[in-house]
Amino acid sequence: MEKNIFDEKARSPWTPLKGVNAISVSPSKRRIDGTITIPGSKSFTNRALIISALANGKSKVKGILKSDDSFWCLDSLKKLGVNIEIQGETVFIEGNGGNWKSGNLYIGAAGTIARFLPGALAVSGEGTWEIVASESMSKRPVSPLVDALRELGAEITYLCNEGYYPLLVQGKELTGGEVSLSGNISSQFISGLLIAAPYLKDTITVNIKDHIVQHSYVLLTLELMEKFGAKVQYDNELKKIVVYPSRYTPQDINLEADVSTACYFLALAAVTNGRIRIDNLTLATKQPDIKMVDVLEQMGCKVTKGSSFIELEGVTQLKGGFEISMREMSDQTLTLAAIAPFADGPITIKDVEHIRHHESNRISVICESLSRLGIKVEEFKDGLKVYPGNPKPTLLNTHDDHRVAMSLALIGSRVEGIQINDPGCVSKTCPQYFALLERLGLNIFQHEIF
Repeated sequence: MEKNIFDEKARSPWTPLKGVNAISVSPSKRRIDGTITIPGSKSFTNRALIISALANGKSKVKGILKSDDSFWCLDSLKKLGVNIEIQGETVFIEGNGGNWKSGNLYIGAAGTIARFLPGALAVSGEGTWEIVASESMSKRPVSPLVDALRELGAEITYLCNEGYYPLLVQGKELTGGEVSLSGNISSQFISGLLIAAPYLKDTITVNIKDHIVQHSYVLLTLELMEKFGAKVQYDNELKKIVVYPSRYTPQDINLEADVSTACYFLALAAVTNGRIRIDNLTLATKQPDIKMVDVLEQMGCKVTKGSSFIELEGVTQLKGGFEISMREMSDQTLTLAAIAPFADGPITIKDVEHIRHHESNRISVICESLSRLGIKVEEFKDGLKVYPGNPKPTLLNTHDDHRVAMSLALIGSRVEGIQINDPGCVSKTCPQYFALLERLGLNIFQHEIF
């Protein structure tokens, strides 16, 4: 098998499993039955940190996700002159109104920072920043955001390849006006423009010229902006969004649990005929991946929806034989694909072409992994079809992609001796992922680098 290459520099001090080359995952000797608390939402964490830093005054952000992405976000904000104090999962941020210090910034592989930070810097009035990303992040396009910011007068230069990181950003006063932006590669481009928009000199109207691949995440951004005092106007279709000049005001906020992470544990219960209760999550969340609960119900699982928890009980035989659009909850594409071989009929996933541009080409990578496991799979431009089968033990490559690693680990809950290269990549989303799996009963064995 080819060597799994990853950019070690992108791993933060919050990364566990340093020096661990691979992990073996094997089924539990007992029924999976447990209650767990899920770490804070990655989506909310970096949005809240950057908006708090743009505000004038002290904000308290409770329940952050301590992961690689949030580490590099906090590291960048500190270098920009923001006073930050971290106490456990709570961050106290003394926002400086966007009056950033000039300098060089490293953002690792964090897609959220890569899309949220350029706009926040571009509207600062003055200052110059060179922003460098990891090797994998430098292969992901950023031009939709940069084009929109340039249309508003921003001075942003590509330092290497046109359309990609690294970037040179020069702060200046930007006027408002009207700008069009695509949402068909990533909703984060839209969120990145919106987060900076209150700091424009005039009102801005953002027109979305096609569909947004994850509509709900833009709504999350707008609602968080409003919580911090921004004046915005939009409808649920999000075809036209108006943001008025204003300043964010400091807030004390509690962040939700990360639904995307929670879904791996619910899927674990589903595929092992176990029971998992998530004790800090409800169906009231607006994070789009909560729709994965409906998919697991469709597959025969029993879901209990409490006022402060969600509990899922699996079944002896999962139901398949259906086709589903995963556009709004595309981060769960790999989760569903990983448990699909254990269903009683094929499962077709569609409308997720955009995940080819994430940390890896996720459609191709999961198809390659399932084929290596001996599972029949068909790859389409915008998705895949997975057939029932019996996966065989093998070594699987994560491609430095946290969602690949977290999904493939679920197969190890049913198959003895599934090995996963570079397990440390899960620190991007859930550093304690394998520790939580082990606590729930799975057998985890680490392989060291010598």
